[in-house]
Amino acid sequence: MRRSSVFVLFVSLFLTALPSFSQQDYITRYSAYAGFSYLSTPSLNLTQRGIDTDVGVNLRSWLTVGFDFSYNNGHSSLLPTYLNSATQAKLAPFLPLLPPGFVLAVPYDGSSYSYEAGPQFNYRRLKKVTFFVRPALGALHVDLTAKPTNPIAAQIVVGLLGPSLSKSDTVVFYGFGGGFTWEATHHVGIRVTADLVHYNMFSDLLNGGRNSVRVTVGTKFGFGKNILH
Repeated sequence: MRRSSVFVLFVSLFLTALPSFSQQDYITRYSAYAGFSYLSTPSLNLTQRGIDTDVGVNLRSWLTVGFDFSYNNGHSSLLPTYLNSATQAKLAPFLPLLPPGFVLAVPYDGSSYSYEAGPQFNYRRLKKVTFFVRPALGALHVDLTAKPTNPIAAQIVVGLLGPSLSKSDTVVFYGFGGGFTWEATHHVGIRVTADLVHYNMFSDLLNGGRNSVRVTVGTKFGFGKNILH
């Protein structure tokens, strides 16, 4: 047998055996996670930052069921192009009042609360890294408070939102996500996640559905017995 054939055979056997030597041998029953959250909604030019937490139960090495909660807050400006046709029609009586060159942009604060539950599918064939994917399905609650900077904008906002200058909405979102965890020890790891979701908030005001991307990074804690034993 040629040396090259022996080398190929050796490499093939090594690569075949590698997963069995490197796969994880300790998986705790429960996990908890807390970290920094970055939420981006490009169609509203809105960036929000906050926290993300979740708890999970490892039913199998490949299956986790859990609950996720996140809070994010940010600032942007609401433009007429973000509004639906019915809301833009309400603006028509105010347009003749606008000075030449006046740009109608209303600053606002936005706070988002998300609640999500469901399965997560894990790949644990690497000793120190766990990869996972998951569906994203839950509820999103948003509080919006307008902060007009001039009397004209204030009058328009009162006509759209009322004297409180605020509005809230709760909608269902759906999408998918995933990430990985560096398993520093059996009980502590560093996790990075990314989720893409779609929803239709403030449908009586805005012009259609929105997509948001959430990225989080934080610490995962494991506790409970080893489910592999």
